[in-house]
Amino acid sequence: MASGDIPEGQGDGTGGATAPHTAAALEGDFSCIAQARDLVADFLSSVRAGHGLPVSARAMDVTQLVVSELVTNARKYAPGPALLELRIVGARVEVTVWDSDPSLPVARAADSGRVGQHGLEIVMAVAQSFEAHREPVGKRVTAGITLSDDPDDPDPDQATRRCH
Repeated sequence: MASGDIPEGQGDGTGGATAPHTAAALEGDFSCIAQARDLVADFLSSVRAGHGLPVSARAMDVTQLVVSELVTNARKYAPGPALLELRIVGARVEVTVWDSDPSLPVARAADSGRVGQHGLEIVMAVAQSFEAHREPVGKRVTAGITLSDDPDDPDPDQATRRCH
């Protein structure tokens, strides 16, 4: 897995500073899943320490879980490399995984006899937003997780779910 912080503070074309974000290419075997979780921990710790944003322990855990599930699916079902991007958008962290398989993920009906293949249902249960879009090559899956556990924090996009 190759990773690196994308330069911050260079501006966003509108006179504002660029939101904190990082990205990593995911290649090889399933060992990149642990590396992706480590990237989440490093990124969110940096966001907390360097940008003063509140990142709860729950947000850290949930983001690592979401990354683990989305990267596992990308490695399992899509041939070739994938890309993981983490970006702070308002009071959320957005987790985006691009892969080469154009098939959009579909949540399965509950089945108490099914072993495994519950990743998408887990992601949709713990994330505040979920979107999947076809791309010219493959697809892009994005989940949003609230950084703070404060119930008074406004969250206008709560429970957004879309597949395109």
